[in-house]
Amino acid sequence: MQSIYEVVTERIIAALEAGTPPWVRPWSGQLEPVPVNAGSRRAYNGINRLLLTLEGQAHGFSRNAWLTYRQATELGGQVRGGEHGTTIVFYKRPQMAEADAAVPLLRCFTVFNLAQVDGLPENVAQPAAPPTWDSLEEAERLLVGTGADIRHGGFSAFFSPAEDLIQLPERGCFANAEDYYATATHELSHWTGAPSRCNRQLTGRFGQEAYAMEEMVAEMASAFVCAYLRIDGRLQHASYVANWLEVLKRDKRAIFTAAAQAQRAADYLLTAEWTRGYSEALEAA
Repeated sequence: MQSIYEVVTERIIAALEAGTPPWVRPWSGQLEPVPVNAGSRRAYNGINRLLLTLEGQAHGFSRNAWLTYRQATELGGQVRGGEHGTTIVFYKRPQMAEADAAVPLLRCFTVFNLAQVDGLPENVAQPAAPPTWDSLEEAERLLVGTGADIRHGGFSAFFSPAEDLIQLPERGCFANAEDYYATATHELSHWTGAPSRCNRQLTGRFGQEAYAMEEMVAEMASAFVCAYLRIDGRLQHASYVANWLEVLKRDKRAIFTAAAQAQRAADYLLTAEWTRGYSEALEAA
């Protein structure tokens, strides 16, 4: 029997091989910018964000809101007969006498999209009004507020760890403002990996593939940030897809690590004082 790690990894691999990375999508047209629990309004993070995105794309769900069978019932709803749920995962660290001996347990849950549930109260079934702020203004506010050393010029976009600066082409070199901010958030995601920020160290786990995996982390983190901003996602480095596939096929837990690191990077950018409030924006989604 396949482990949950194998099942999830195979789904991600299939999406990559089909040319549709699950973290790249047109966020701006979605009622919920990221998958959320329809009852608590809390966002699903990390690997669950990818899993629910894949499922939503596969079935063409218009809503990005989900409930467990029990939650739907408690809210007065009923999952329609014949509907199949989506498996998500949750890590739980058991209580043990020796803290160092505690090994996180991976538990599985099944959730259903609102499109699969009948009879829900209107306050759950109907989406709230989307945020009224301008996406591009909010993106600029985030860039400036981070305090990152962002310079413009040349024709390459990169983050220099040695100098702790981000280099971007002039704004006019981009096809549109959305492309500029998508690229900028990708490089900002690299910026979060510095020791004084998220202290992201991938070499010990991935060896020579650490650079490619860092690009995957930045791809996902940028997509998570763009989802908050309601800017359509971009695949910044398609040339790394082959490298990602090699790693994922060899290491069935690599995507879990990458998604967790990407979530941490996105949260670092979005929960800081320069944003309007990450949780507040999700509540309004």
